[in-house]
Amino acid sequence: MSGGTYLGMPSFPVAAKTATHDGRLRGNMHRAMNTIRTRRARAVSELDDWAQLRQAGKEIKDRALRHLDEYLLQIEERVTEAGGHVHWAADAAAANRIVAGLAKAAGAAEVVKIKSMATQEIGLNEALAAEGIDAWETDLAELIVQLGHDRPSHIVVPAIHRNRSEIREIFRAEMGRNGRPAPDDLTDRPADLAEAARLHLREKFLRAKVAVSGANFLIAETGTAVIVESEGNGRMCLTLPETLISVVGIEKVLPTQRDLEVFLQLLPRSSTAERMNPYTSMWTGVTAGDGPSDFHLVLLDNGRTETLADEVGRQALRCIRCAACLNVCPVYERAGGHAYGSVYPGPIGAILSPQLRGIDNPVDASLPFASSLCGACYEACPVAIDIPEVLVHLRERAVEQPGHGAERAVMNAATWLLDHPAALAAAERAASATRKLHPRTLNLGPAAAWSDTRDLPEVPSESFRAWWRKQHR
Repeated sequence: MSGGTYLGMPSFPVAAKTATHDGRLRGNMHRAMNTIRTRRARAVSELDDWAQLRQAGKEIKDRALRHLDEYLLQIEERVTEAGGHVHWAADAAAANRIVAGLAKAAGAAEVVKIKSMATQEIGLNEALAAEGIDAWETDLAELIVQLGHDRPSHIVVPAIHRNRSEIREIFRAEMGRNGRPAPDDLTDRPADLAEAARLHLREKFLRAKVAVSGANFLIAETGTAVIVESEGNGRMCLTLPETLISVVGIEKVLPTQRDLEVFLQLLPRSSTAERMNPYTSMWTGVTAGDGPSDFHLVLLDNGRTETLADEVGRQALRCIRCAACLNVCPVYERAGGHAYGSVYPGPIGAILSPQLRGIDNPVDASLPFASSLCGACYEACPVAIDIPEVLVHLRERAVEQPGHGAERAVMNAATWLLDHPAALAAAERAASATRKLHPRTLNLGPAAAWSDTRDLPEVPSESFRAWWRKQHR
């Protein structure tokens, strides 16, 4: 993986075609999506003021982004006052260098990690491995993905594409190679799988000197980092090791502690359909005798400043990583997360990844087209990101790239024709006169997969202009 792009990954249409022919994947995704959608709808319906909460979340995030420079400096000041250290990383390479250097300085040959999409985005595990440092994922789903030599396919449930039998086989084959082995009589009961993971991870927690985390939110007012999770593995990472390194995207800022109240209602209901997260951990710097004695906050840009400069695209930075848009997306449900070629799959990935990584490669240039524009993602988003609007905006940028000369030529010809009424009238007369010779479909060669499934509109016997002249002589 390089810069968050999986090397050798085909563009979305090619990857999706393969994924949609995988019957087991389709079955796993269909069952999981139906369950998640039903539970989330029930959880959201319990709140009469959900629409107001959604609007409040949007406005808070927009305020934070408008004054991001001020809030980031405030965070640096507060964290430093509390005994922590702040590092600024312009890109993935800088962030990886910082984390690897800190781990080496602490004398660590391994680190434990709480699930962090920012570290996946920058390829931290691979960067640490190149420095001789093992990084162990401790989130259950992330552990499944890591042991299976796989990639995450969902923002909240990274192993959603796996079923229980597959997970059991992964544990039995791989746990012993990476630590405590799975029991010989391991079954595929969820409780047994969870217990095997718990025992496997416990020894890693107890010996780890360094932990790496992300953060769901950063509070500018106090310099506080916040993580919400469901398993308790995060709490172990945040309290047991001597050194804690948090890699956090600069867009995770909230202005005040009070703002957190809104998001602690929006996030759990949108992501896991819970009224509140089982574990909400908050820490500010270091405290003698309580938790890590050394705390480092790495503030990650990696394309976020460029995204912020785009007046339409910047709303993607509101995202709180709840995955509500994935769970309602008909394209994601059928193609799965791997087809997106990014740690950010689904509708949010289709607008976030091309902005963070650039739209000048085939994978990212294809992502804005990975949508039916049905709008379900916008309706589900708890911070009202208008994903269809950004998709259309990015499609416009994509076709401006080299390799889209045919589309530009067609649009230029259509523009000229519509700007010249006499030529348009002549074209309409010619189309009507030859209507019986028109094919039902238009084979566009490289675009045949699109054109062959769409009938051409039937041309009327006379144009509207000709009909109008007859009626109003």
